[in-house]
Amino acid sequence: MDFSPAVSSPRLLLRRFISTIYCIFEIAFSKLTYWTTGACKGTNSFVAGDKLDQNKDQNPTIPTSVNYHFTRKCNYRCGFCFHTAKTSFVLPLEEAKTGLKLLKESGMEKINFSGGEPFLHNKGEFVGKLVQYCKQDLQLPSVSIVSNGSMIKEEWFQKYGIYLDILAISCDSFDEATNQLIGRTQGRKSHLDNLFKICSWCKEYKVALKINSVINIFNYDEDMTQQINLINPVRWKVFQCLLIDGENAGETALREAERFVISDQQFQEFLDRHSSVSCLVPESNEKMRFLDCREGRKDPSKSILDVGVKEAIRFSGFDEKMFLKRGGKYVWSKADMKLEW
Repeated sequence: MDFSPAVSSPRLLLRRFISTIYCIFEIAFSKLTYWTTGACKGTNSFVAGDKLDQNKDQNPTIPTSVNYHFTRKCNYRCGFCFHTAKTSFVLPLEEAKTGLKLLKESGMEKINFSGGEPFLHNKGEFVGKLVQYCKQDLQLPSVSIVSNGSMIKEEWFQKYGIYLDILAISCDSFDEATNQLIGRTQGRKSHLDNLFKICSWCKEYKVALKINSVINIFNYDEDMTQQINLINPVRWKVFQCLLIDGENAGETALREAERFVISDQQFQEFLDRHSSVSCLVPESNEKMRFLDCREGRKDPSKSILDVGVKEAIRFSGFDEKMFLKRGGKYVWSKADMKLEW
């Protein structure tokens, strides 16, 4: 893989970008989830569900939603992590911007920055500049970040909050001892203290808050209903602990997540316990698709420059029906969310 800075061709720049971006291409059609005022305490409705079949053969597949894992480094040590720090490489800022611009020209509407921990690199300035570029220059409808929240300062919101639609914070438990067992902690810092500070900042700076939780052997019997309703996120994504060969399972893995795995029945018990939480969006192992995970690994698709976007998505193992079934397309611009700040 050539990481030399002396690259003048836009095609070569995009090739390098695609090889390091770890994109998840999510095909967004007409099926939307609308958030009512007070998102988590309201009800969700679905519209235009039948328009998909009418346009399926007419509209080409495009990378409407892209996850950009620009770093693998993280300051937490979550035992089930399936995107581990195998490299410290981060694409230079201007080259990342070039790739994002070309993706926008290919039809991208939503970008999600993830990691690793996105705020670890350059103390959040790198991801902040990308967020500003995507919203201000590319004018993308939705710009979001997934973070553990430990590195975020109020000054970041003051500088970049206006450009961010959604901030997703990972929180697997509302018990500090459980977070310690999982590894979602750094030193003596309280993960929950950070979470509640960020909740208040999101409200003050008008950034929609999302919560991500990985359900595993240490938290599957927990009842988080009261805390989630108190936080009232626009979306609570609940993942079943997943094994990925070479990432958190197998001889070459940097994590050993086997001890965190729960059964489908245990996951369903957790979902049943939280059935009253209307913003809950479940992600069982059946529904999760990151890159090509069909063989239990993360296999990159072929380059979109070599085979085209439609063919690259086919090689990535993307399941269009499952994407829609799990609610992958929703109202993701804060301008369209009818929220009370």
